[in-house]
Amino acid sequence: MMYPFYYFDPTYILVLIGAIISMIASGMVQSAYSKYSQVRCMAGLTGGEVANAILRNNGITDVRVECIRGNALTNYYHPSKGVICLSESVYHSQSISALGIAAHECGHAIQYQQNYFPVRLKNALSPAASFGSKAGIPIILLGILFGYNATLVNIGIWVFAIAVFVQLVTLPVEFNASSRALVCLEQYGMVTQEEKRGSAKVLRAAALTYVAAAAAAILQLLRLIILFGGRRRDD
Repeated sequence: MMYPFYYFDPTYILVLIGAIISMIASGMVQSAYSKYSQVRCMAGLTGGEVANAILRNNGITDVRVECIRGNALTNYYHPSKGVICLSESVYHSQSISALGIAAHECGHAIQYQQNYFPVRLKNALSPAASFGSKAGIPIILLGILFGYNATLVNIGIWVFAIAVFVQLVTLPVEFNASSRALVCLEQYGMVTQEEKRGSAKVLRAAALTYVAAAAAAILQLLRLIILFGGRRRDD
């Protein structure tokens, strides 16, 4: 129903749900990290030492560990440069949070070393996903501007869907990296069983941010399909 100055689009609720899920996930990871960043590991190892030890124990010699500036959760593995970047508060910290995060990034390096299939799939689709996330909606809008060109609109929806699919592929990659991290921490005697449980809670909370991102992307795709997927150009 149209109103003089206001139009309510009920599909906005999907966007709102996605935003709420993302905020909850972000709050959970911040809470878990803050809690376990106050708990020192009994072994007295820093995040940087843990990362180097895991790489060494797995025979990975072409990846280095660097300390970078940034917030506590700015940590990543850059495969093309062969570097694991850890924030200062992780690299120098002996906390359970720091050890879990450092080990997680090493988990990604191990995935590349072992040619883990979901990583290969994600990398193969990443260029298309990057294009889809940026161009999908603009293509749909172009289709609407050109007198509702159904072909363009559908192309836009499918292009955006590729980006959503890669979000889904990211989930097993992240969960697997965390699983590998916990195995390494225990296998190499870096944490006690209790400390391992704390690291697991931090990593599970961090993984939820990827789940939330995937859920938000799916809801956005669903909204696009509801709004435009079933329409046809009016003659």
